[in-house]
Amino acid sequence: MADVAHVVEQLSEISEAELTSVDAWWRAANYLTIGQIYLRDNPLVKRPLTVDDIKPRLLGHWGTSPGLSFIYAHTSRLIRATGQSTIYMAGPGHGGPALVAASWLEGTYTECFPKITQDEAGMLQLFRQFSAPGGIPSHASVTTPGSIHEGGELGYVLVHAFGSVMDNPELMTIAVVGDGEAETATLEGSWKGVSFINPKHDGAVLPILHLNGYKIAGPTVLARKNPRQLRELMEGHGYEVLEVSGDDLPGMHERFAAVLAEAWGKIKAIQLDARDSDGDIDIQAIRWPMIVLRSPKGWTGPDKVDGIQVAGTWRAHQVPLSGVRDNPEHLQILEDWLLSYRPAELFDDDGVPSAQIKHDNPQGELRMSGNPSANGGLLTRELHIPDFRSLAVDVPSPATVRLESTRALGEMMRGIYEQNPSTFRLFCPDETNSNRLGAVFDVSDRGFMEETFTYDTKISSNGRVMEVLSENNCQGWLEG
Repeated sequence: MADVAHVVEQLSEISEAELTSVDAWWRAANYLTIGQIYLRDNPLVKRPLTVDDIKPRLLGHWGTSPGLSFIYAHTSRLIRATGQSTIYMAGPGHGGPALVAASWLEGTYTECFPKITQDEAGMLQLFRQFSAPGGIPSHASVTTPGSIHEGGELGYVLVHAFGSVMDNPELMTIAVVGDGEAETATLEGSWKGVSFINPKHDGAVLPILHLNGYKIAGPTVLARKNPRQLRELMEGHGYEVLEVSGDDLPGMHERFAAVLAEAWGKIKAIQLDARDSDGDIDIQAIRWPMIVLRSPKGWTGPDKVDGIQVAGTWRAHQVPLSGVRDNPEHLQILEDWLLSYRPAELFDDDGVPSAQIKHDNPQGELRMSGNPSANGGLLTRELHIPDFRSLAVDVPSPATVRLESTRALGEMMRGIYEQNPSTFRLFCPDETNSNRLGAVFDVSDRGFMEETFTYDTKISSNGRVMEVLSENNCQGWLEG
């Protein structure tokens, strides 16, 4: 614990050199995000933009992307300092260009797709393929290294995140929840996943509720909630709420670095207490951290266009400058916007990311876009299945034996539990017994990390039958 406290103390104070590196990485990711949305030529803006440099059809989502990249940059710093195995899930998966940009900066994109080289030519290909026929989708899809959550169907980020850490004790999953996404029924029901994570043998989910204020055409509920009421809501779900707000730089870098370090320290404290204990876990004492991040929609983008406020409003959600091919003033705004990130400092003349940017990248499998936990094929473990023939039923003649096939399935699952005691779980919406699968309770309890009573049956913190009434939760946990 003393070592963790020391690391948290060090991470809470971001040095000038580290701040410069994190900010440069963030600016580079923002630059690449805008390039994917707008550019088909002149990727480094070495000359003034012309209409021929602009894609004929502009698609993509800018508004959430700078926040996603901001979180990513700081999480990479945490990983470099701690060696924490981490994957990143973007609930607002329509911020796909931010995740593509991150994997390109980390080098994993080129490793997966060698034709997209980490230089000016590769950058141009990266831009041209985005949201284009024969290219890649605008969401964090299966073609995005490090992504196991697409995000197009909003609402599933937390259930996928909780599933990803089950029986994965060393993993931390960053789950960015968009405030528009937070209005979906699935997301609203998924906060309670924290009631099923056992710190003895599971990893940890760090939810980051990103309140940028708006969905596609109007304000979001949680962003307009009284902050005290929002805190009480999340505390009621069992979280310790940490908060960061603003748009000032470098202040936001400094505040977020401190809060992210604090959250990681709290996670490690919970896990170490549980894993060092020989007895039962004090369930009532566990309060997992979460972060509420308030930053403007379209942060660092155009403030006003044609005299109308864009930054910090719903107008920044998708393409804040939609008339760049027809309006020379808009084209100039786009050029100024791209150059505001000072790309000459971020990439050399050949378009290769600078040493300063590469410094913020973790190495090898610690890169979030290269973590093996985001590539299931690297971590598969054999599932030992009993011989189903041993469950055969003797039927001497038709219509003489009365049995239920699902009871036999329950017996087979009991055998799977016995042969795979730490790698198999059943996910069921509170219907294990009614579906005649109750034989599994001969070898496993229901998993539950809330208070239990003496008259409860087959339920404990170490159970591996995951029952929750929401079928969305069950499916999402299984997918994760």
